[in-house]
Amino acid sequence: MERENHTWVREFTFQGFSSFCEHRLTLFVVFLALYALTLAGNVIIVTIINVDRHLHTPMYFFLSMLSASETVYTLVIIPKMLCNLLGLSRHISLAGCATQMFFFITLAINNCFLLTAMGFDRYVAICNPLRYTVLMNKRVCIQLVGGPCSIGLIVAMTQVLAVFRLPFCATNVAHFFCDIRPVMKLSCIDTTVNEILTVIISVLVILVPLGLVFISYVLIISTILKIASAEGRKKAFATCASHLTVVIVHYGCASVAYLKPKSKNTRDQDQLISVTYTIITPLLNPVVYTLRNKEVKDALLRATRRKLS
Repeated sequence: MERENHTWVREFTFQGFSSFCEHRLTLFVVFLALYALTLAGNVIIVTIINVDRHLHTPMYFFLSMLSASETVYTLVIIPKMLCNLLGLSRHISLAGCATQMFFFITLAINNCFLLTAMGFDRYVAICNPLRYTVLMNKRVCIQLVGGPCSIGLIVAMTQVLAVFRLPFCATNVAHFFCDIRPVMKLSCIDTTVNEILTVIISVLVILVPLGLVFISYVLIISTILKIASAEGRKKAFATCASHLTVVIVHYGCASVAYLKPKSKNTRDQDQLISVTYTIITPLLNPVVYTLRNKEVKDALLRATRRKLS
């Protein structure tokens, strides 16, 4: 009977923000504005890093890769969510849902490990400055970008195959995109094995890179504290401040979303957390790196002067 029911499920219906029906237009305007800022900010970062030779360093190479990844990450989720808020298209096919989940997982994991690569870059720059250009050569940088992407693709394929082999009897997804747990809840059968797999993968892809970033910063801070001059210590801390800010928010949201017990939050609370890591966190990257980073601000000024002259 389960298989028979499963064959009838051809599409899902998003139920995201159903508790805020009277505020849908307001939410649409707010999310559209944030999305436009996110797209503009990340595109500006990628463009300015590519055109300004002063930013052709490993640190900014990783930043441009992160911005590009964040841009595609938001494209996978937010346009569909905005359509849902307007009531234009609340349905998604099984194939469409699987595709959205695949790209969401791939890019989310890619972002986690890219932040780790950026942490390693800062560690080498501060703890081994004389060997920086040797250790962070072009081949190493490409490997540090290709590795996260490969891990993301493998994990995404594993998760999507595990979820979409389940028989589905319900069609209403209690979310605004095809996240793993809301889709699994639609299954006719017990999903304990899938839940365990999701928890194991979440622990590995969140805590392992977070642990590596933590180790990097322990070594960085111990090195900075040995610097004799206060000005030197301040300059060293400044080079890490932007990255550390993004790391704290990114991993904080990911940990709350995927490492908490599944019964702890209401659906509205879960969706609020999801809004944070699908809309706010991608916006944080360009904001932090343009407002707090002197080299990026200088590059923007140079580009503006060239345009005006």
